[in-house]
Amino acid sequence: MNIRPIRKLLVANRGEIARRIFRSCRDLGVETVAVFSDADASMPYVREADLAVRIGPPPSRKSYLDIAKILDAAKRAGADAVHPGYGFLAENADFAEALEDAGLIFVGPTSATIRAMGSKREAKAIVAAAGVPVVPGYDGAAQDLATLAREAEAIGFPVLLKASAGGGGKGMKRVNAPEELDAAVESAKREAISAFGDDTLLIERYIERPRHVEVQIFGDAHGRLIHLYERECSIQRRHQKILEESPSPALDDELRARMGQAAVKVGQAIGYRNAGTVEFILAPDGAFYFLEVNTRLQVEHPVTESVTGLDLVRLQIRVAEGHPLGIEQNEVRLDGAALEARIYAEDPDAGFLPQSGRIADWHLPELPGVRVDGGVETGSEVSIHYDPMLAKIIATGVDRDEALRRLRRALRGLSVQGVTTNRALLLRILDHEAYRAGNIHTHFVEEHASVLLGAGPSPEALAHAALAATLYDHAARAATDLVLPSVPSGYRNNPRARQWVAYEQGDDEIRVEYVHDRHRPGVFEVWVGEETSEVTLLGVTDTEVAFEVGGMRRRARVVAEGDRRWVHLDPESVALRVIPRFPERTLEVPPGACVAPMPGKIVEVRVAVGERVETGQVLVVMEAMKMEHTVTAPYAGSVQELRVGAGDQVEADALLVVVVEEGG
Repeated sequence: MNIRPIRKLLVANRGEIARRIFRSCRDLGVETVAVFSDADASMPYVREADLAVRIGPPPSRKSYLDIAKILDAAKRAGADAVHPGYGFLAENADFAEALEDAGLIFVGPTSATIRAMGSKREAKAIVAAAGVPVVPGYDGAAQDLATLAREAEAIGFPVLLKASAGGGGKGMKRVNAPEELDAAVESAKREAISAFGDDTLLIERYIERPRHVEVQIFGDAHGRLIHLYERECSIQRRHQKILEESPSPALDDELRARMGQAAVKVGQAIGYRNAGTVEFILAPDGAFYFLEVNTRLQVEHPVTESVTGLDLVRLQIRVAEGHPLGIEQNEVRLDGAALEARIYAEDPDAGFLPQSGRIADWHLPELPGVRVDGGVETGSEVSIHYDPMLAKIIATGVDRDEALRRLRRALRGLSVQGVTTNRALLLRILDHEAYRAGNIHTHFVEEHASVLLGAGPSPEALAHAALAATLYDHAARAATDLVLPSVPSGYRNNPRARQWVAYEQGDDEIRVEYVHDRHRPGVFEVWVGEETSEVTLLGVTDTEVAFEVGGMRRRARVVAEGDRRWVHLDPESVALRVIPRFPERTLEVPPGACVAPMPGKIVEVRVAVGERVETGQVLVVMEAMKMEHTVTAPYAGSVQELRVGAGDQVEADALLVVVVEEGG
């Protein structure tokens, strides 16, 4: 048996997955090496590595996707192995081959396997030959629009365009009708070439109300290959998963066994080694079809670890060293249930637009049965250059109900401030009756958008958040009053004169007026809108204020920076801005102004000055955080100004186009 012990492992990735891999390395006594771009120099994973190597500027193609730079970093650090994590070069056969040629151990499958499965077209042919059902579609070499249009017509609309070279929703477009095809193909090809360096597309029949169920497989270099049961990954947005669980509520023992056997058959057909995932579409009638093989560790691997008791990264390293798996199929257990929620910096109510900026607060109390795989901390910068996932929260239980309750409690207690996230959306999904019953599919979020999206904080939560911020600031002023500390903050000659502060939250303004009761320390009479109440301040720390209002005692976590106040009041998080009493005059945005929703690059301008446009017509296409975003006309009219061109880099809120309304 040829064993090559790994002594120093370089992780060719960043964020939470780098930290996750380091954790298993520490358990095994393996030294760790991080690589980081200029944008990631202060990230937690860089500090946690035994050694870290700077590899270039923020854009991925100049750092994390540069094979030569990764190889050079491994050489300089004295690493004898590389783990790719997921994303970036994780499924790049040239990268795996370059490592093999350099004599480095690649913690993953062989370059030949990655190459075979990296092309969805080739993968489908291999799998079909092995007797595993595949989704009907087109995977030919001809990629001209005429051919794609003809094949789509033959398959029947709606169809799904997919990038042949990769996954993660990049380059994936649903096309409902022939007239949508040309624009969808162009956009899908742009995303595919940007993400994978290959714009080859395939077309598949679109299956209505499908589930996305995947099976974890694991093989060693000695011919043994097993599966580690399934994961349900149907809760998605933009074709990317946000909630995963194991086991799937849709599978009984018989279907679970058949899907597990099919996954093993796929692995055997390609001589699979190390960790991989066989993804299936599960139709409402119980039929399942092969989608693809992810030749890497998955983002959602913690739910499999939770129900099997196995450390998948440890297994990956052991297999890469040449050890046998050491576990038989009949020894793999499936105990309890686990759910994972992905926390993204994005605005679900604005089309899941990715967000960037500084994390003003990241806090989650330790809870039983809850694991956090996080990539950020308070003070971390969320860059425009990378995927906006911040962390994963994993909850386990003896059954699905217990795991769900624990995950819900964790999300309620999570304070993540400074950037907009999907935390509230995840909570609404967990609370939805259909989700709790396990009645889910890949379009669950779109189907239930009316109740899942657009529901901001309740009026009571807004009022209590503003009250908490006011009490926090009042206590802070009192603590710094060195002249007459015995005199309450805001003292007036007229004790009934009200103090006040106004806050902005979205489009709303909240005014809090209050009078301190001079005879009862910590007691205030408070007016918020039309409501009057007696409030008692119970205590204040650097980050928390406790108070009683209407006979109910509450605790709020408050973070103050400049004129911003972020308040987490379980289960709501509210971002407030103190409105200055004497606001400065600001520049007005011209009517019809279309601005950049976030920092990014202009990839296409579809209009010219003087051109007539319709409401909702696409004016400009931007690329940010690996995805394309469109800027559309607010109403019918004509283009008065055009301030950008293809290739321009723009900041958030930069003026791009001005449209003059018809009749304006």
